[in-house]
Amino acid sequence: MASLAIRFMGVFLGMIVLFGGAAAALTCSDVIKDLKPCIEYLKNGSGAPPSPCCAGAASLASGATTTADKQTACTCLKNVSKNVNVKSGLAKSLPANCGITLPFEVSPNVDCSKIT
Repeated sequence: MASLAIRFMGVFLGMIVLFGGAAAALTCSDVIKDLKPCIEYLKNGSGAPPSPCCAGAASLASGATTTADKQTACTCLKNVSKNVNVKSGLAKSLPANCGITLPFEVSPNVDCSKIT
C-alpha cells in the first residue's frame, strides 16, 4: 500500500513539473495593466510617448506570443480604443514610437480573427 502511495505521489509531482510551468494565457486585464501608462498620452498627448508607456507596450509585445494571446490583445485594444476615445494616429504610431512591433495594426477596424 505504501509503494502505491509513493508511485502516485511520483506521478503527481511529475505532472506538476510538466504542466505547472505552463504560462497562463494573456487576458484583457493583462493588456490594460500593461498599457495603462499610455492612456493619457493616447487621449491627449503629442510627440514621443512616456517611457512607462513604452515599457508597458514592450511587455505586452513580448507577452503576446501565441495566436490566442495576439488575438486577445488585439480584441482588447480594439474595444478599449472605442471606449476611451484615443487619438487614432497616436495609437497607430505607438509601436514604432516605442521601438517595438506588434503583429497587428492598432486600429478600430482591424480584423483580430485573422491574426496568427
